[in-house]
Amino acid sequence: MTRTIHGRLRGRTIELEEDVGLADGAEVEVVVQPAKRRHEWGEGIKRAAGVAADPPDFDEVFEHIARERK
Repeated sequence: MTRTIHGRLRGRTIELEEDVGLADGAEVEVVVQPAKRRHEWGEGIKRAAGVAADPPDFDEVFEHIARERK
């Protein structure tokens, strides 16, 4: 049985995010590689937005545009 289970390294201990379903003390073989970075929900949209993701004056700029259009 081979499965990919994510975890977090704490010193010499790996904390797994889920139960592996094996008995306590069972001998296992571990292959360690850095996990691909998982993003919070919506972060991909922000990255795709580029410079428009979170400008400090966003509301003011769009209010200005709306006033000019009227």
